[in-house]
Amino acid sequence: MKLTFLGTSTSVGIPVIGCGCDICVSDNPRHHRMRSSVHIEAGDFSLLVDSGPDLRHQALRHSLSRVDAVLYTHQHLDHTAGFDELRAFCWEREEPLPLYSTESCLNELKRVYDWAFSEGNSYKGYIQPFAIPIVNYVDFGDLRVTPIPVEHGSVETVGFRFEQGGFSLAYLPDVKRLKAGSAALLRSLDHLIIDCLREKEHNTHLSLKESLALIEKFKPKQAWLTHVAHEMDIEKVESRLPKHVNFAYDTLSISS
Repeated sequence: MKLTFLGTSTSVGIPVIGCGCDICVSDNPRHHRMRSSVHIEAGDFSLLVDSGPDLRHQALRHSLSRVDAVLYTHQHLDHTAGFDELRAFCWEREEPLPLYSTESCLNELKRVYDWAFSEGNSYKGYIQPFAIPIVNYVDFGDLRVTPIPVEHGSVETVGFRFEQGGFSLAYLPDVKRLKAGSAALLRSLDHLIIDCLREKEHNTHLSLKESLALIEKFKPKQAWLTHVAHEMDIEKVESRLPKHVNFAYDTLSISS
């Protein structure tokens, strides 16, 4: 299994439009962040988690030419606004493109992109989505994907646990609190990728202190902080983190 970070920023990206702070004007490539998304390669399967507004640039940067399914964490626009770019992964497909998420997220996708889900959408090579609610887990060959329910404002949101062989990782880019039953899915992880918006507390995202508390609780072998805002200088903050905790950055890959 290989996971690549396509984007690691919060909803506005970094640099932020109109901002002249030290992070936004920095020439450090680790400070240049597109909206949060990851790509998973496992065996013959190519999976995309979320299709944010930067999907076109992310796909070109990584020469991403094939996606077998899309997993959605929730329906906020920084995770779904690149939906129309999915057409590029449908040109050579004979079958509809599976989209997995909660029923509420899939219903919102159907509402916003009603033309794609319409029975009249029969143009060959265009987006032919096939919405599949994910409740317990779904298998892609020997890769098992299990949704992890979390609290993130008023929107139903999930993260995902990925397991293949004896290797496991969890991806939770948008979370404030865990829901009942989620803790069991965060134990015995090789990698935990978790929301860490900034040092100051936020009402819908984990702060640095909160993220570190969860990492200490679940004790993954390695933890990665993602969905980062421009208020945090990761170079300065990372120097005081535990050795097994690092900030993820765009283009970073981890593998089993």
